[in-house]
Amino acid sequence: MLQVADSSTQADELSCLAGIVILAGGASKRMGSPKAELILPTGERLLDYHVRQALELSAAMTSDLPIMIADNGRGFSVHADLMKKDLQSSIFHIGDYLSSNDNKQIETGGALVAIEAALQSLKRLANSKQLTKEANWQQSWLLVISCDSLIPISDLWQKLQPYTTQADGKSVICLTDDSHLYPLLGLYRLSIEPELKQYIDDGQRQVMKFIKPIVQPVPFTQAWQALTNFNTPKDFASACLALNVS
Repeated sequence: MLQVADSSTQADELSCLAGIVILAGGASKRMGSPKAELILPTGERLLDYHVRQALELSAAMTSDLPIMIADNGRGFSVHADLMKKDLQSSIFHIGDYLSSNDNKQIETGGALVAIEAALQSLKRLANSKQLTKEANWQQSWLLVISCDSLIPISDLWQKLQPYTTQADGKSVICLTDDSHLYPLLGLYRLSIEPELKQYIDDGQRQVMKFIKPIVQPVPFTQAWQALTNFNTPKDFASACLALNVS
């Protein structure tokens, strides 16, 4: 019986969610406006939609999950109702990680510098709570979701979470379809932070090149195909329609 209990405890540690980052800083030239500011048919802004979903996941897990907004300094606001002081989860903006090798901040440094910033933020929070010496902290995960998706965060976590204890030797878990990985809809193990930092410091920014050796792909559910990767107003309208149908 003791062995079973130990195994269960170990599985819980491996599948622990440490925080959520919403990527909202990408350029949206074909959309004509920032994706974070798009309005859903319900009247809710897309960024607020994701923040609300993240809060619901945190509440369901009875956990104080940090919810980070990486908007590349654009200063997108969050609806006041979502920022109430009595909420358990903290919601805050983070700036992109700037390598010491970067001469200046560019318009967008890409997704990896935002993910690195989120990992560093979680590390600082863990340091303040004296958690970084605990081995299981390094095995926790950061949930990444981009603002070109309408997939509910709770559904994404439920889809990916079982693989956290099955993906032996893998530090990234993300959705995939028949031909593409979706690395901005995925989980990143906190222990990869130093490796990712070095990759960025070496001048690298390519997401696929970094994750390819360490990724565990998880097949899309068919209903989600229309909910993500929208780049034009027509794409967004189709995604909204699919969300209402699903």
